[in-house]
Amino acid sequence: MPEAAARPVIAVVVFDQISPFHLAVPCVVFGDPHPGLPSFDLRVCAVTPGRLMTTAGFPIEIGHGLEALREAATIIVPSWHDPAEPPPAVLLDALRAAAGRGARIVGLCLGAYVLAEAGLLDGRRATTHWGYAQDFAARYPAVRLDPQVLYVDEGAIVTSAGTAAGIDCCLHLLRMAYGVEAANGVARRLVVPPHRQGGQAQFIDQPLPGSARDSRLAEVIDWLRANLHQPHSLDALAARALMSRRTFTRQFRLQTGATVGDWLLAERLAFSQRLLETTGQPIERIAQLAGLGSTSSLRAHFQRSFGVSPSQWRRSFKGG
Repeated sequence: MPEAAARPVIAVVVFDQISPFHLAVPCVVFGDPHPGLPSFDLRVCAVTPGRLMTTAGFPIEIGHGLEALREAATIIVPSWHDPAEPPPAVLLDALRAAAGRGARIVGLCLGAYVLAEAGLLDGRRATTHWGYAQDFAARYPAVRLDPQVLYVDEGAIVTSAGTAAGIDCCLHLLRMAYGVEAANGVARRLVVPPHRQGGQAQFIDQPLPGSARDSRLAEVIDWLRANLHQPHSLDALAARALMSRRTFTRQFRLQTGATVGDWLLAERLAFSQRLLETTGQPIERIAQLAGLGSTSSLRAHFQRSFGVSPSQWRRSFKGG
């Protein structure tokens, strides 16, 4: 009988005084069984295995040392307990070695500090918790920091903003590896939004007051999702929301964290991904249904956003 395929190894690096939530994010996404996804070999590891304390006051027992990083396809640093304290040299060396052999390295929240200290973010776009952005930028000027977004995918290196953005980032990793439907299934089980764009804002400066205007804007957003195939102008959308163009664009950005154009493109691409994975529709038809016009336009957007063509995406997730 043929040997069973090895389970993908994912290593999560923990440390003394880790937040239980930060540790739980990659564990619930990659450690729990989910229908339609492989069973991952999740290895929680530390520089020194054994008993560590969490910020909540209870201990955790860690069985793996940094040798777990040598076999991992993905390594996640879910945070860091103190940005002012440099990570141990042995951890930085292990991360550099893993990156050198092609492992994907992920820094969630303040974990970006660890990746930056290892030099893995030099010359790259990255993000971290907005509250630490000024300090991070001053300490690591070689990093192209974007403190406004939820996560940044640079291929082999991925970073996210704080707390719940780590869930968005982990779901994004699932989506890129196993498809939209699989990632959406995990999101439904976790009762979180299935897809928040990486470029979405980390926070809203001024929460919107509850009003009839807010309800109209929400209705327009729902209508847009149901009518992605149609062309849309700002003036027409503002009229549908019973707002001026200026008010509509401002309120839309406050509500979604994105411009109308960026939001529409992301929604159309996500819809295209889903159609490619779940239907046999010709690519030209998918471009029309998603409102992207032509096959060439769809292909250009896919290449720019995902680094593959629509046909390659379909083959990857339909096995065709």
